[in-house]
Amino acid sequence: MTHAVDTSSLTDLTWARGITDPAWVRRHTVSGRETVPSRRVWRGRTRPRALPSAERENDLDGLRIPVPGGHPLALPELFAAAQTDAFLVLHRGRVVHETYLHGYEAHIPHFNASAAKSYLGLLAAMLEHQGLLNRTTQVSTYVPELAGTAFGEAQVDHLLHMGTQMSYAGRPYNKALEAQRYAAILAPQLRPYGYSGAATIREHLATARATAAPGTAFRYENGNVEALAEVLRRITGTTTSALLSELLWSRIGADEDAYYIVDAEGAEAACGGFSATARDVARLGEMIRCGGAVGSRQVIPESVATTIATAVPDGYPRRVRFPTSPATTPATLSYHDLWWIPNDPYDSFMASGIHGQRLFISPGLDLVVVHFASQVMSPAVPQVPLLQAFLQVGTRLNS
Repeated sequence: MTHAVDTSSLTDLTWARGITDPAWVRRHTVSGRETVPSRRVWRGRTRPRALPSAERENDLDGLRIPVPGGHPLALPELFAAAQTDAFLVLHRGRVVHETYLHGYEAHIPHFNASAAKSYLGLLAAMLEHQGLLNRTTQVSTYVPELAGTAFGEAQVDHLLHMGTQMSYAGRPYNKALEAQRYAAILAPQLRPYGYSGAATIREHLATARATAAPGTAFRYENGNVEALAEVLRRITGTTTSALLSELLWSRIGADEDAYYIVDAEGAEAACGGFSATARDVARLGEMIRCGGAVGSRQVIPESVATTIATAVPDGYPRRVRFPTSPATTPATLSYHDLWWIPNDPYDSFMASGIHGQRLFISPGLDLVVVHFASQVMSPAVPQVPLLQAFLQVGTRLNS
């Protein structure tokens, strides 16, 4: 006689399979479409837009990045500590540094993880500009199936600012475990023996119940982004992949198709299942840095591009901690429309994902940085000061 296993009592270790092994992480950052179903984000019919190189080399290897409680790191040391796979720097639209490590090749799409959240936030802002999306509308108005859930009771703007509080399937909320349960929805091979939880993103969202009124606190949670992605699909009548292709990817001069991994129903993992090359992510960032334009062609409205780093709306925390920071870390970042804002003097903002994925855009420094990595996530492994490194790079290039 067989008995069902109650997976709600499984330990953190059971759900953390592989993420503390950089080789395992690296394998999955570049092979998503080989291991789970995926859908391409078409680059369109236009010719790739060139990324010109700088006329002279910049001695970035001579930089020293301060590390709290440790000795300063040179750039190669920082790459090693961060398990860096790719590092690409654009300054005033020109490539001043480009590095690929650990066998990763420039033409291969790399996992962007939660940096993809920011790309979806950009799509939402574009649809709002077109008059198709209303931030103050309750989510269940767009997606009736979410009525009664934590996300359905929220407004669209709450999703864009991680403003919901919830528990899933009656479990006490645990951010790390819920992230692993979400991954298991998309990749059955990650499910522990006896798994009996949700098999699709939609089923997962349906189990969310509010534990506080929306808009009262900040909680970085994947479900907000998946609910928003479903809103955008209902508004446009198309897939997330097709929407990203139509509005952005086919218009930035990309070299390669990107792709999303999808669940058993064919819904894209919008909160983190996106992969693209470093050069194409840099093209996206450069378009935003240039006020939404690629050359003389406006890709996104200038007002959308230039207001990403604006003040956080009333009712949301002005300062929050980075998701992987210890609880004792001061809250110094802001969060707006699914973008991280470091509140530096250069109007910078950043898309960020687990294991070291970053798209850093700094209009004040004329800078775009793409960092891909396979860094392990463990309290025993100090996090690398990537943001400080990007700012050091920018100030060096502008000196």
